[in-house]
Amino acid sequence: MLQKLRSFTTAIAFVAITAGSVNAQQLKVPAPSPLQTVKQAFALSDITIEYSRPGAKGRVIFGDVVPFGKVWRTGANGATKITFGEDVKVEGNDVKAGTYALYTVPNKDSWEIMLYKDLTLGGNVADYKKENELVRFVVKTAKMGDDKVETFSIDFSDITATTVKIELVWEKTRVPINVVADIDSKIMKTIESTIVKDSRPYFQAATYYYDNDKDLKLAGEWADKAFAANPKAYWVLMLKAKIQAKQKDSKGAVATAEQVITIATTEQDDAYVAQAKKLIAENKK
Repeated sequence: MLQKLRSFTTAIAFVAITAGSVNAQQLKVPAPSPLQTVKQAFALSDITIEYSRPGAKGRVIFGDVVPFGKVWRTGANGATKITFGEDVKVEGNDVKAGTYALYTVPNKDSWEIMLYKDLTLGGNVADYKKENELVRFVVKTAKMGDDKVETFSIDFSDITATTVKIELVWEKTRVPINVVADIDSKIMKTIESTIVKDSRPYFQAATYYYDNDKDLKLAGEWADKAFAANPKAYWVLMLKAKIQAKQKDSKGAVATAEQVITIATTEQDDAYVAQAKKLIAENKK
């Protein structure tokens, strides 16, 4: 009798535990506005944006679901967050490295863009306070084609070493935001401090000088020193040929490019062979 009582008690306990486990389980379904994080290497660091992506779902978005003239969290759920890895200018406004909430006020032909210092506000725009803004500026909306963008998107375009566009896109509206990084002074200071050390970054320094139209004579000298340290570095020779071409030394550029072809052919790098042949053709005209 005692054994039966124990068995019955154990069975009841098992049912209770099992029922509790079932009740504790949650049904996982796709998020209606899924979270996305986009990260773009830019200048000397990165820009990272975290936001939720609502869909149009047959609705008229701007001027209806998202009213004109009112603060919008620029996405769904919580606030959109943007992190700048270094000091930048956003549409001409100084922005220190850090994380900010991105809020907007959509209008028909232009949007107000706000970077917000209080990251705890989230999507509760009813409590939005202008005194917590870091900057506010106006940008024009850009024309789009006939295709309709179903899902709200934030992306990067037109990326250069010092400039990038952050683009907000949804339905038939595109909002570009220009970001600029002033990195020249930082790089020049680094070049000046490292070029005198034993492990000299000759190739990188020469590349920067070439790309930014600085002292090409010095850039050529650095390219020569980089190649002397690695006589198989055909990519360094290619840089030297481009420097010579920019200096209008066509004869020298052709001779150097021919060296590139010889070494790159041995190393089976067809891309550099093609680059060198193109440079030769351009400088034999």
